[in-house]
Amino acid sequence: MMGNLFVIAITAILMENFVLSKFLGICPFLGVSKKLKTALGMGAAVTFVIVLSAIVTWCVQRFLLVPLKLEYLQTIAFILIIASLVQFVEMALMKLVPPLYESLGIYLPLITTNCAVLGSAILIQDNNYTFIEGVVYAFASSIGFMLAMVMFAGVRERLEDSDIPEFLKGFPITLISASLLSLAFFGFQGLKF
Repeated sequence: MMGNLFVIAITAILMENFVLSKFLGICPFLGVSKKLKTALGMGAAVTFVIVLSAIVTWCVQRFLLVPLKLEYLQTIAFILIIASLVQFVEMALMKLVPPLYESLGIYLPLITTNCAVLGSAILIQDNNYTFIEGVVYAFASSIGFMLAMVMFAGVRERLEDSDIPEFLKGFPITLISASLLSLAFFGFQGLKF
């Protein structure tokens, strides 16, 4: 059992990284990764939402949608659950950490439409994970998301002090850097457990 959970976690973090391998959640990845502090804050918020939504959506799928033969409503139900959880996170950050709430700006409500959150919930169902496996997958995939954001924020902070040709400054060098980071993660694809 523990070996299986370890494989699920390592696979979600490295080999099937949402941002760098599956290309889910690109909007906050590019938008909030200018500074390490905001990347960590967004990563923590997304981690909280992904894990909580995985728990709630797993229960809704198993105990409500499947018994009532309403599986066709899965996407709509999951989006409503995720939107509610994001509202909860937004209100909590506004009260508990106002500077982080301000620095995340428009990207915080965009967690609702972050396909990494919905993708995680749907992949847990598609892979037919047990409750524990689903929670481990959700946590590990969100840690992979945060890892990608933090690594990319470090790269972008270093780019601020670099001598970059004028035609590559701004968004072009950002996309080139993201693609190189993605290529580095594709090296993990050959790992076998």
